[in-house]
Amino acid sequence: MQKADLFTFWKQNFGFRDAELKAFKEVSREYFIPEELRSAAYHDMPLPLLRGKTISQPTTVMLMTHALELEPGEKVFEIGTGSGYQAAIIAKIVGPKGKVITTEVVPELVSFAKKNLRKAGIANVLVHEEDGSNGMQSEAPFDKMIITAACKEFPKQLIAQLKPDGIIIGPVGNRQEQEMVKGIKDKNGHLELEFLGPFLFTPMYGKYGFED
Repeated sequence: MQKADLFTFWKQNFGFRDAELKAFKEVSREYFIPEELRSAAYHDMPLPLLRGKTISQPTTVMLMTHALELEPGEKVFEIGTGSGYQAAIIAKIVGPKGKVITTEVVPELVSFAKKNLRKAGIANVLVHEEDGSNGMQSEAPFDKMIITAACKEFPKQLIAQLKPDGIIIGPVGNRQEQEMVKGIKDKNGHLELEFLGPFLFTPMYGKYGFED
């Protein structure tokens, strides 16, 4: 499948916004996968990275992006940088006045993501090598949050760092199966939940993730 084929498929089958589709057009997925897999960059499937981690299939990336309801100028927190592709898409949508803070616990992926983001010309993403399940109080509050690894629940520390009316999305469940959950924080600090269907992600590690 080619990039144009995916674009046409989404236009026909999904309600992605123009800004989301524009970001997909502008960010080259080839930069975010191992060189030997670049011929498969636009196959609609996850691809291996290293140490058991993967880059999500393009449709999953776009579905999660769409659920965030991103706007220019927003600050977004991501857990699970991976190769940096999801962060790059978000960064394009929030624009130069927006900011993406992303965390990754695998050192090799931190280096890989930073290199990939530079190659793609993305300047408004900050990559940190640390346990993102705690959030990042020094950068809080956040307009939106995205977890790109399987989690048992949304950690309370993350919800506390989310602005009122902010959105958090991530795959919630166990190691074998998860449901994509979207939460919107109300004025009392509680989440109104929407369930977007079954997905399968590699597990989140850290204090509020799965045991390593």
